[in-house]
Amino acid sequence: MSASAAAVASPALRFSSATPPQAHLSRPLRRRLASVRCSLAAAPGVQAPPELVDSILSKVKGTDRGVLLPKDGHQEVADFALQLGKYCIDEPVKSPLIFGEWEVVYCSVPTSPGGLYRTPLGRLVFKTDDMIQVVEAPDTVRNKVSFSIFGLEGAVSLKGKLNVLDSKWIQVIFEAPELKVGSLGFQYGGESEVKLEITYIDEKIRLGKGSRGSLFVFRRRG
Repeated sequence: MSASAAAVASPALRFSSATPPQAHLSRPLRRRLASVRCSLAAAPGVQAPPELVDSILSKVKGTDRGVLLPKDGHQEVADFALQLGKYCIDEPVKSPLIFGEWEVVYCSVPTSPGGLYRTPLGRLVFKTDDMIQVVEAPDTVRNKVSFSIFGLEGAVSLKGKLNVLDSKWIQVIFEAPELKVGSLGFQYGGESEVKLEITYIDEKIRLGKGSRGSLFVFRRRG
């Protein structure tokens, strides 16, 4: 699930100084107050409207983690993520909210979480059941993709070490993945690395943007 460690817009609020002060004074009072309210609502750390969180989850529900969404549907998800990013807390990588069990419910690039198992051919052979990421204190990440194939249950698991790069970016270095199908299990390949920017997080969801631009939506489990 390379996306798991895989993270939109900066939550920083900027005010233009190009407009002369007198221009602001000449505006109607109602318009100025509306502008102030809008700016405050987008300030970092202010709680996001619950309906905005519900909207992005509703949009990705039943889409096989984004695979079934049309192009305009992906754009709507990106727009919701952009709005939620304005409410991101400061230094989300340092928040205890990142710990816990998360389900990948959306990725803008189907093969980012799950790799070859999520390609068009891979989806024909492997029926994905769950895509889970567990972040454990202080710095352990466990990704697991559960699937079924020809009546057998299987899973691909990765264990990684989380490194904080700055206030919003994390890096995860994964050990070689382990594949289990039925009673058989073995490791293959080698280490891998992913980088993810946390663009929004709360008690319910986490949004991430990968270093190559992939957008992820994680929903907290439990």
